[in-house]
Amino acid sequence: MTIRTILVDDESLAIQGLELRLQEHEDVEIIDKCSNGREAIRSIKTHKPDLVFLDIQMPGFDGFSVIQGLMEVEPPLFVFVTAYSDHAIRAFEAQAVDYLMKPVEPSRLADTLDRVRQRLAEKRGVEEVEKLKEVLAEVAPDAVDDIATGDGTEPASNRFEKLINIKDRGQIFRVDVDTIERIDAAGDYMCIYTGDNTLILRETMKDLEKRLDPRRFQRVHRSTIVNLDLVRQVKPHTNGECFLVLDSGAQVKVSRSYRDVVARFVH
Repeated sequence: MTIRTILVDDESLAIQGLELRLQEHEDVEIIDKCSNGREAIRSIKTHKPDLVFLDIQMPGFDGFSVIQGLMEVEPPLFVFVTAYSDHAIRAFEAQAVDYLMKPVEPSRLADTLDRVRQRLAEKRGVEEVEKLKEVLAEVAPDAVDDIATGDGTEPASNRFEKLINIKDRGQIFRVDVDTIERIDAAGDYMCIYTGDNTLILRETMKDLEKRLDPRRFQRVHRSTIVNLDLVRQVKPHTNGECFLVLDSGAQVKVSRSYRDVVARFVH
């Protein structure tokens, strides 16, 4: 999988530095470089890249204006690269994959590209299923419903991950999702609890949910996901809430808004 990439920055040295660091990643192909927002909009519409590294503060059209100028087309993935940290919240509100500070550290860039690869794999997986559905709609209409419901078809079941790579404390852990007991959100970081370890993953709750099989992993609170296979007891609480007792003995509160969702799996 080649990641077709455009670099956008009004500082030529910044583009050169990022281009040099990206050379270490063989699957990244730089197809264009732009020095301002107007150039970037034209280039993105022409080349339709997978990924854009986008400076925020540029003369004329800034990085956010570039995204606004692409509202009528399918946008690529964006990574903001800037010397200022005060735009971080707005960057994530714009659905950026990540937000890198200049000068870009190689380790942070590597983490970012891992997230980009995951997003692209998910997107292309969905596209392949849609293409298959279009073909089946002509030659085997009954099979289309099977794919939509995930009954007996590999494309639907295989899109959920069996292993998750987590870089934590300078090490990379390959975590079997079967061992994940619960996940707690802390901003853009996830605390992932396994039977004997707690790891920190830099990812949003929304993105992580897409990677996990909803038949097993369900959100039971605004900031908590639980592996329902590891629930051993349900303890009623006041105001229609309850607690789930997990294999480890940990107790997780289920808020009222998620009670009905969980009930379908634990009863």
